[in-house]
Amino acid sequence: MMRLIRIHIFLFLLFLQVIPARAQQRFWEDVVQITGVTMTADSLRAIPDVNITVKNKNRGVTSSHYGVFSIVVAKGDTLSYTAMGFRPKEYVVPDDIEGRYFNVVQLMVQDTFYLPETIIRPRPFGDFDYAFKYWDVPEDYYSIAQRNTADEIMSMMLRDLPRSGRENQGYLQREQGNQAIYYGQQRPVGILNPLKWNEFFQAWKRGDFRKKK
Repeated sequence: MMRLIRIHIFLFLLFLQVIPARAQQRFWEDVVQITGVTMTADSLRAIPDVNITVKNKNRGVTSSHYGVFSIVVAKGDTLSYTAMGFRPKEYVVPDDIEGRYFNVVQLMVQDTFYLPETIIRPRPFGDFDYAFKYWDVPEDYYSIAQRNTADEIMSMMLRDLPRSGRENQGYLQREQGNQAIYYGQQRPVGILNPLKWNEFFQAWKRGDFRKKK
């Protein structure tokens, strides 16, 4: 009796191991990688930035600048193609695909979108004067950029901000390059250079040698 029970338990455990293995094998048999291109139906021109999503699943990709895309799906899934200015399309992945790879050329038809009308009406003259004087119009990014890159702001930043790591590295490399010019020979003496004397007098006039408090 105990031997019969052990045989049943062994067969049951073997059955539990066989079912997931077959299910996993069946799952990988249904997986296929689709590589395709989205093009216009009339001129066969590549359509970039097309959203390709798997219907009823939270997955998808976007076609490249040349309209090329690649996505992994299961056989029988439905691909949904959407793009601004084109009619949406759907493609059902065939169940009888042989192999793991499949190529698709999806043609899309251009469509026209009509926006609701916009009515622009003038404000009364009195309201316009009040709005022109007292309304706080927010600055756009262009105005903020112009204000931040003004000559006074840039001069103050160049004067007060310390050098960055890239600037220090560039200065050190330039100095090393200047020193490498005189390898194997005597460096010139700056005291005999009239340009150096001119720089000295200009710095003296500016007060660069004064003690700073």
